Amino acid sequence: MTFLQITSALIVLAGAFAAINSIYLRLPSAIGILLVSLSVSLCLLAMDVIWPGLGLSATMHGAVEIFDFSDALLEGMLGLLLFAGALHVNLADLKANWRVVLLMATMGVALSTVVAGVGFSWITGAPLMIALVFGALISPTDPVAVLGVLRAANLKKSLETKIAGESLFNDGVGYVVFLVLVGIAFPASDAHGMSFTDAVQLFVQEAFGGAVLGLALGWGTYKVMTKIDDYSVEVLLTLALAFGGYQLAIWLHVSAPIMAVCAGLLIGDEITSHAMTQKTRDYVDAFWKLIDEILNAVLFLMIGLEVFAIAFSMDAVVAGVLSIGLSLLARLVAVFVPITLLRPFRGFSKGIVPIMTWGGLKGGISVALALSLPDSEWKPLILTVTYIVVLFSIIIQGLTVARLARRVG
Repeated sequence: MTFLQITSALIVLAGAFAAINSIYLRLPSAIGILLVSLSVSLCLLAMDVIWPGLGLSATMHGAVEIFDFSDALLEGMLGLLLFAGALHVNLADLKANWRVVLLMATMGVALSTVVAGVGFSWITGAPLMIALVFGALISPTDPVAVLGVLRAANLKKSLETKIAGESLFNDGVGYVVFLVLVGIAFPASDAHGMSFTDAVQLFVQEAFGGAVLGLALGWGTYKVMTKIDDYSVEVLLTLALAFGGYQLAIWLHVSAPIMAVCAGLLIGDEITSHAMTQKTRDYVDAFWKLIDEILNAVLFLMIGLEVFAIAFSMDAVVAGVLSIGLSLLARLVAVFVPITLLRPFRGFSKGIVPIMTWGGLKGGISVALALSLPDSEWKPLILTVTYIVVLFSIIIQGLTVARLARRVG
């Protein structure tokens, strides 16, 4: 199958599975599509066991490899998804909660990486640096999954802003931490190993470079849009900013996710009051909501199909189950410590720690990062464990976070 044929098949399957979910399951769209996709994948695997001559697993594995999940998400879909998510976050609300967001996206990610990494090393016997790589890729909350769940959770606005803002920024920070640790843990990879100074320099270059690029491109696009009153052109400009800016960030070796978030926040804030008529605002809002929904559907379909790329073994499954608790513990530390440090200076909503802990969903980004690891004896184990944690997070946590919020919040 060609790349175009596989892309067409993904769109068709996403539409079919979304329809099945809407008619029968009636779950949140992304979670329902994932469940249907995963169920179909497991049925195909079972059929292959019963009738080995069918060769379904080999065919699906080949298709999954052609449509490289890691490249498709990290170098394509992620920029649009992050831009769309940031576009609909109120910048004024985010400014009011900037201390929480900043601490959780920096200190929180660092604490979570250490807790998850040390725990993973203890569970599996992996070298500490390899285990810290796992900690880095499992620490970021997936803004795609989080924002999708928040739409149905009906949380207080201030709490929703904290969760959404933190998930958007800790994704970019976590990705940079992951790149740094991969460079240290896999000296034979393309990163060629790193000294501490190299690691600090890379972090500053990626994180701050991405932020500066996003703000610069966003501001430039905003100034152009103030001179235009044509909704089709202005929608096209936002699409060009998300696509082109993301690829430019990759080419410049700065953080493309942070670029997309910063550009989306600036455009979403400035456009509302200055750059667009009401008609154009409505079109831009509707366009990016539609893009967000379509890409969400395809992304969660792909997560379900990635089961064909996972080499399950009993040891890996046991490690995966244990790592579910480990990832929740790491998330709890990442939430509890920053909030405890800020409590003397500001108030917090009731139940913020359990809600933000349980609502910190892992998603496709963690799977994509695991797939992007250099080949090594530990990669299959890390990939399997990551996949199990992500499935639990999206399905179990995603379906129960709204109920938890109503109970404790």
